[in-house]
Amino acid sequence: MKIAQVLRETLTLILAGGQGERLYPLTRDRAKPAVPFAGHYRVIDFTLSNCINSGLKRIYVLTQYKSQSLDNHLRLGWNIFVSAFDEFLFSVPPQLRTGESWYLGTADAVLQNIYILREQRPRRVLILSGDHIYKMDYSGMIEAHIRTGALVTAATVAYDLKSACRLGVLEIGADNRVLAFEEKPAKPESIPNRPGFAWVNMGVYVFETQALIDAISGKSDGDPVQDFGRDILPRLVGSRTVFAYPFRDDNENYWRDIGTLDSYYEASMDLVKVDPPFNLYDTSFPIHSASQPRAPAKMVFADEDTGRAGVALDSLVCGGSIISGGRVERSILSPDVRINSFSRVEDSILFDRVQVGRYAKIRRAIIDKGTMIPPGFTIGYDLEKDARRFTVTDSGVVVVPKGEMIYG
Repeated sequence: MKIAQVLRETLTLILAGGQGERLYPLTRDRAKPAVPFAGHYRVIDFTLSNCINSGLKRIYVLTQYKSQSLDNHLRLGWNIFVSAFDEFLFSVPPQLRTGESWYLGTADAVLQNIYILREQRPRRVLILSGDHIYKMDYSGMIEAHIRTGALVTAATVAYDLKSACRLGVLEIGADNRVLAFEEKPAKPESIPNRPGFAWVNMGVYVFETQALIDAISGKSDGDPVQDFGRDILPRLVGSRTVFAYPFRDDNENYWRDIGTLDSYYEASMDLVKVDPPFNLYDTSFPIHSASQPRAPAKMVFADEDTGRAGVALDSLVCGGSIISGGRVERSILSPDVRINSFSRVEDSILFDRVQVGRYAKIRRAIIDKGTMIPPGFTIGYDLEKDARRFTVTDSGVVVVPKGEMIYG
């Protein structure tokens, strides 16, 4: 069967309803998949770009918490589908079709929208999470799913054991058949011949449609099935044909779950490395997003006598930003950021329209949209003082909420 036909027979569901409590205050006013990342992208752009680059253009995005920002982004940035060719991207909020509760988990979100499966009648369903950072051509996974005759295929990636204990861990046989699955094990099982690493669940699944309907409609030990990782995969392993699809890309098999402020910060800082493990500049696999007309980034002033210089080193600087006599190192500046004279920004992430006043100093911080840093103000130099006003993570990253009014 031709791959184009296979892809037309595949319906994609993106789970984008996560509350993102561990990303607060970045999720105070927006859903987790709508959090800005890498300057002018949103987190969900990476999953959606994977779909487009894979030839998958029949997509439902299941939203829930604080979805207005996400809905706006999808409508303004992703109106690239041609309905005449049966292409679509629809945002689907909770509709209480099957009960009186909001989505109780990833599987429950699909169950509450089971009418979509019965209406569309796809041969198979690709289920994705809208809050991970990676690049993947899903067509290879779908082909492998068909070739093995699997009812369910789960994508996996090798992760260090310390990180794996926070995720779902799979034990895989030589033929990639899943032998065991455990959610957040205290002692993850190492990959044979690769000590220190385990196969973890990426939250990417291909289901035969009837197998999916049967799985989400059933019960586990008398309790409703709510989550794919916690409820469905452990039950299907051993009783169904479940295979794994080991993830491989062209750049270190990069996949990041940015569910915490520290993991979000670390993934962002990966991008400013001289040789970043995640390549934003691959024109053969572009990352799409909403775009607005903006002037190029600008750096002004170079006065050796006073030390006043507009400089950005090892940084990402988006359009509309002006570095006016300040210094930026190993940082990400989103659109329309203003860095004023004699200020210093290091190892930080500044969202849209942040303004940094003269002589201000910022180090290891995430500053949300529209915040104005007063002249001479410091962030990241006295964490005890910062913690009285802002969020400070376990690793010492200071997070300033959206539109924060800061007075010196």
